[in-house]
Amino acid sequence: MGLSICIGMSYSTSRPPLIKLTKAHRKGLRHFCRNADGRLVRRAQALLWLGDGECVSHVAQRLQVSRQAVYDLVARFQERAGQPLRARLQDQPHPGRPATARAAVSHTVQELLPQPPADFGYRAQDWTVGMLHAQVVQRGGAAGGAVSTTTVTRALHDAGYRYKRPRYVLVRRDPHWRQVKGGSSAASKTAFAP
Repeated sequence: MGLSICIGMSYSTSRPPLIKLTKAHRKGLRHFCRNADGRLVRRAQALLWLGDGECVSHVAQRLQVSRQAVYDLVARFQERAGQPLRARLQDQPHPGRPATARAAVSHTVQELLPQPPADFGYRAQDWTVGMLHAQVVQRGGAAGGAVSTTTVTRALHDAGYRYKRPRYVLVRRDPHWRQVKGGSSAASKTAFAP
């Protein structure tokens, strides 16, 4: 009579595994354990452990998830039996809300960037996100409503622009500045001598 309770690292081997894996499945899951992103690795490991006969509570504890999450993983894996292994492990696409303002903002930002900010009344040599945001809002922004500075930043990133904050530094006068301006330092010293 096998035990159904997991205690520490030991588990009953007389109990059948929760999921039966073929050699091809095991080979593919081991491949994902070495070459996939974090979620796929964890899911592949969980399925391999369950296929080896470990109990659900031990696998859940190892992965720091609930037992229900492990049962859901097994159910999804079995429901998608006709699909490739990667599709059986991955999440379904999360559609979310579509980006409506970004296309309009990208177009406006790309129109503004070739022009100097001085043309729009700014006393600056380079555009900042704040100035671009103000101009996008002034031009009507997106048709749907307000535009955030984050949307402007994403539009810059989508257009392939990278930026750094400008660093304004007080410049000390070059010791040879008179020579640069056309005079010699010797002539200037004699001109100002008493």
